[in-house]
Amino acid sequence: MKPRENFRVIGIKYLLSAQDMDRAVTFYRDIFGLEVIEQSPWWSELRYGSAIVALHGGGTGERHPTGLSFTVDSISAACLAIESTGAEITSQPEDRGEEGIILAQFADAEGNIVMLSEVKQIT
Repeated sequence: MKPRENFRVIGIKYLLSAQDMDRAVTFYRDIFGLEVIEQSPWWSELRYGSAIVALHGGGTGERHPTGLSFTVDSISAACLAIESTGAEITSQPEDRGEEGIILAQFADAEGNIVMLSEVKQIT
């Protein structure tokens, strides 16, 4: 039997914990332009293209890495927008040399550590 013979993947969701669901939804909607497709105090889903960020209620606000990353066209503008909400840039933008990106990290108000990257312009 082939591994995927009896099923097919229909989507992928990235799960984050949220202590304050309204605050979390507002942050990802307003800062990154994610479309709210479902919202409740215990479960919310926001979409960008085919990617879904799912927020699960019951978070504690403790910081923990998530592995989630947003690629933006201006990392400095994104960092300013993030800081304007009271979220913290935990790692300032850093040119990663031959990797071809500029990389930063932030902690959202729910304690989730998220990466930001910008593809460096080749001149």
